[in-house]
Amino acid sequence: MPDGRGGWRCGGVVLEPVRDRAHAVWVSRTMAALDSAVEHTELRIARPVVAGDGRWVIGGWRARRHLAGDVGVDAECGVLTAVRLHQTTATLPHPDTTLPRPDPLPRPDIPGAGDATATLAERLAWGEAHRSLDEERGGRLFEILAPSRRPTSSPDQLVHGDLFGMLCSDGDSSVPGLVDFTPHVRPAEWGTALVAVDALVHGAADGTLLRHWSHLPEWPQMLLRALLYRLAGHALTPHSPETTLDALRRTATEITDLL
Repeated sequence: MPDGRGGWRCGGVVLEPVRDRAHAVWVSRTMAALDSAVEHTELRIARPVVAGDGRWVIGGWRARRHLAGDVGVDAECGVLTAVRLHQTTATLPHPDTTLPRPDPLPRPDIPGAGDATATLAERLAWGEAHRSLDEERGGRLFEILAPSRRPTSSPDQLVHGDLFGMLCSDGDSSVPGLVDFTPHVRPAEWGTALVAVDALVHGAADGTLLRHWSHLPEWPQMLLRALLYRLAGHALTPHSPETTLDALRRTATEITDLL
């Protein structure tokens, strides 16, 4: 039966089609490492299933254990999970030390999160690339906010770039579950800031969430870069919804109050 995320569930196992073998192998290895490293009382991991011959991908498919629960968690829980997860991923190797660094794969429900678009959006957000963006899809707001960037010194590490969209909650357990991993190499607080920004954009939180976590290192600048990343992705994505841009504008107001 379909599992609601593009895979097929058979008992306690979910089979998922693979678009990019190198990416899928890297994600499977990383999720297996996380399952061994994280406290299961803090995060449940959809552990990948390895074939008898040691392969993670066979015939264009990979497998993972099914996690009970529905997509979505409380915003505060999501940010706390991000902090804890990135404490663990700091001990894991960067993607480019084991396999060619995988780009995020397309996610039709997340504006801008796909292949070269996500990579370009990330570089634009960090001032590592420059390109004119469609003003009506967020480019004008990006231009207004970008000059507020200031140098940061937080070290890069492996972070999750779409954690809020990949956590699930189960009514029988207070422990959130993680079903997949979108790899980026940036400061831990940027990955955490993405969770906070996504929570505001999806209407799951307000500015109180941002202020609650203001003790995190370089928090306002990480929030700004997270917002710029989502804005750039929205502007680069054809037919991106106006409702999402409205939510990004509201989120921008909350973030600029902290700069």
